[in-house]
Amino acid sequence: MNLNKAFILGNVTRDPEVRAMPSGQQVVNFGIATNRFYTDQSGQKKQDVEFHNIVAFGKLADTISRYVTKGSLILIEGRIKTGSWNNAQGVKQYKTEIIAENLQLGPRPQGGGMQSSRPTYSAQQINNQPKPFDSALGRAEEIPIIEENNMPPANFVSIEEPKPGENTDEIDVKDIPF
Repeated sequence: MNLNKAFILGNVTRDPEVRAMPSGQQVVNFGIATNRFYTDQSGQKKQDVEFHNIVAFGKLADTISRYVTKGSLILIEGRIKTGSWNNAQGVKQYKTEIIAENLQLGPRPQGGGMQSSRPTYSAQQINNQPKPFDSALGRAEEIPIIEENNMPPANFVSIEEPKPGENTDEIDVKDIPF
């Protein structure tokens, strides 16, 4: 069994660059920076920044071009793809990209935080706009929003309490998968 899955949560480093492929399908390229915080052997707090190249196609590319700008917090789910080519000197070059398959938008800055020539949208404006219909899936496209004030603390663990009178030691026949 093989698995190629990437989850990247970080800030967009440049406005998405939109192009059209010869087939007419939209493609968008942009970058995301992620931070790693750690303490080295001497006890000093350190931070490493990693830069990721992101590519999206079709409806996802259109959504990203409309709602994502430099500085936006975004969660991308996708797969890793490495391409290679020979440069002008004949040396083999490599480029690793994350092909986006899904996204979640982060909270929008309040007030005059991020200045951009593109319009900014609040979570409510995005959710109140008509949702494009995906005929392949038979449902409207949803764009989940990461709400900063609704996020549980990092050490939060959710455990469901049994209902009064419920015996948790017994196995329900409906729970058996065969």
